[in-house]
Amino acid sequence: MSSPIRTRFAPSPTGYMHVGGVRTALFAWLLARQTGGQFVLRIEDTDRARHVEGAEQHIIDSLKALGLNYDEGPDIGGPFAPYRQSQRLDSYKRWAQQLIDSGRAYADPYSAEDMQKFRDQAQANKQPFLYRNHRPDKPPVWDGTMPLRFKSEPKAYQRIDAVMGELSTGPETIDDFILIKSDGYPTYNFAHIIDDTEMRISHIIRGQEFLASIPNYLNLYEALGLTPPIMATMPHIMAPDGKKKLGKRDGAKDVLDYIRDGYLPETMLNFIASLGWNDGSEQEIFSVQELIDKFSLDRVQRSGARFDEQRLQWMNGAHIRNLALDDLYALCAAYWPAEANQSNDNYKQQVLGLVQERLKFLAELPELTGFFFIDLPVNPELITSNKQLSKLSQEELKSYLEQAKASLEQSDFSLDDLTSRLNDLLTTTGQKPGILFSLIRIATTQAPFSPSLAETLAVLGKDRSLARLNSQINAL
Repeated sequence: MSSPIRTRFAPSPTGYMHVGGVRTALFAWLLARQTGGQFVLRIEDTDRARHVEGAEQHIIDSLKALGLNYDEGPDIGGPFAPYRQSQRLDSYKRWAQQLIDSGRAYADPYSAEDMQKFRDQAQANKQPFLYRNHRPDKPPVWDGTMPLRFKSEPKAYQRIDAVMGELSTGPETIDDFILIKSDGYPTYNFAHIIDDTEMRISHIIRGQEFLASIPNYLNLYEALGLTPPIMATMPHIMAPDGKKKLGKRDGAKDVLDYIRDGYLPETMLNFIASLGWNDGSEQEIFSVQELIDKFSLDRVQRSGARFDEQRLQWMNGAHIRNLALDDLYALCAAYWPAEANQSNDNYKQQVLGLVQERLKFLAELPELTGFFFIDLPVNPELITSNKQLSKLSQEELKSYLEQAKASLEQSDFSLDDLTSRLNDLLTTTGQKPGILFSLIRIATTQAPFSPSLAETLAVLGKDRSLARLNSQINAL
């Protein structure tokens, strides 16, 4: 086994957890679990203007709902507490003083108007705006009322990213950036480097949006005399059309909404892991333990991964089919239609056994099973909208149903007997299964789809099935 890896998930509490954030957390969690290391949750709440009340709890709830248990965090503590950046301000000031003392940080005396003049000047000269070109000759002593800015030393960098491979940048990408704002809070660019150092993080996994900033981070690491952790940059998760980065408008929901709709945590982890990673095989359905065993950063692709909710549904259906019926029944407790409360566990479990093959997410349960618990009114459209049945006359439809009723009245409603009688009806009526069985199914369920006819009738029982056949005959 590799040396224990310390990873972190460090979100900002600015909204709900989206799949991009979950993927970052998942890959970090997999690396830590795979090596017997630690996975740390840290809340980066220094951007007070964007802070959303309740977002931190939402992050915690999302991770717990997915089973991404962390070893250290704001609600459980740990050896490097506190785990909220807003509670670590003294630490940032100590490190900032070190940079001031070494001549690598200075107070920024410029107003917003001054900065705009510098930008306009650069634009007029057709040059990129670089703050380092406007450093004050004699900056004032930093007293906390002005921003504190890093004094960069521009240089070229060549480095290895654990996902993107060999990367190189020139000195033009390096600039002086703010370390601590005038409100006393550090910027992300400064705080995460201090936190990762103090918390002994060995691997940083983050999104592609940070790629352009990393040369600045490397410059700061050098100024502080620190060795950077291993960095792994994740490709974007793309919208379903594959043309742009996935956004809230593209249909990707809050991860807790998927859980509430009855997507299994195992499915969510399997699906999100597959957004940009595979183990090199054709396997698509992975247990959580298989993900831990097989995950590696060198199998993460460098190009964007397309978010496909249809594939998520298919994958969830596959995970549902892999569950033992007892386990699935326990998960479905909150999803049954209200009418199911009148039925006993044995009946509900039989019903669930019939629909398990077709269930894509647990919130579908009422739609797929409602007719097992309540007699729905006869719906003529189910026949008229059926291409084959709509060609038959009322008399033909009625005749087929009367023959079915006469046969089923003699049945003991065991599965074998029902199967035999239904097959005999095909012979006596001379009809195809697609016509005769569809007609009987509509009459006994008043639903556009149902499980296999013989199994459905067996679970519905004789009295209910015959009564429903009678209602359809009378309606015709």
